[in-house]
Amino acid sequence: MWGFFGVLVLIMVASFALWVRIAPSDPERWHIPLTFDGNRDLEGGAMRILRGQADRLAELDAIAQATERTEALAGTVEEGRITYVTRSQLWGFPDYTTVDTSGGDLRLFARLRFGKGDMGVNKARLDGWIAALKA
Repeated sequence: MWGFFGVLVLIMVASFALWVRIAPSDPERWHIPLTFDGNRDLEGGAMRILRGQADRLAELDAIAQATERTEALAGTVEEGRITYVTRSQLWGFPDYTTVDTSGGDLRLFARLRFGKGDMGVNKARLDGWIAALKA
């Protein structure tokens, strides 16, 4: 009897792990204009504004593209907005980071897709990209 439940739990965990890795990422949901006006830390992400830094999008794109397990989901430097997907190492959870050049500023929004909290992972990645840009 317990063997059956053990196998059932194992199947459920494996199914969830597979879903997390293969769930489609809809650009219409994640690649959105950013309109916030200030820096904020969120339970599952962070928002940052770099005033007057819109001309540095190409540099930030290179930093993001060099980040492990990160790839562009939508957008280009020429478009002025790029959304990246970064996957966690163990489970492959997708996190989304959008960088937008509206109004001459760089706006960055990193957020999780699954769950409510990310243990500061998105904030740390965002602040790391900004530190690399400033270096």
